[in-house]
Amino acid sequence: MNRFFIRWVINAIALYVAINVVPGIHAQNTQWMAIFGLALIFGLLNALLRPLLKLLTCPLIFLTLGFFTLLINTLLFFLVGQIGTNFGIGFEVANFWSAFWGGVITSLVSIALSLVLREDRKKHKTH
Repeated sequence: MNRFFIRWVINAIALYVAINVVPGIHAQNTQWMAIFGLALIFGLLNALLRPLLKLLTCPLIFLTLGFFTLLINTLLFFLVGQIGTNFGIGFEVANFWSAFWGGVITSLVSIALSLVLREDRKKHKTH
């Protein structure tokens, strides 16, 4: 359960950074509760849709040497904004490139925070 909350916070921070850094993404609500709501939607979509999309597009991912996963990230980022908009906490994406860079920034921030927290947990276990 603790891992779920850490992942949720990481996703919230990653989405917050992407929304505030990438031009063309306009949030309906930038309060932290709204960002945590978006992070929950993001986590659910990643848990439910990402494996299915990767399975269905496996040949394309293989042929493009993994670059097709960037399009999957773009689609999921766009979907998070659209679903969140239905709840009044989403964001609008102006064009494909805004969604693309939003997905890339979200992924990079999420990976970086996960690595930092993983190293921090390793240090605490050894002491």
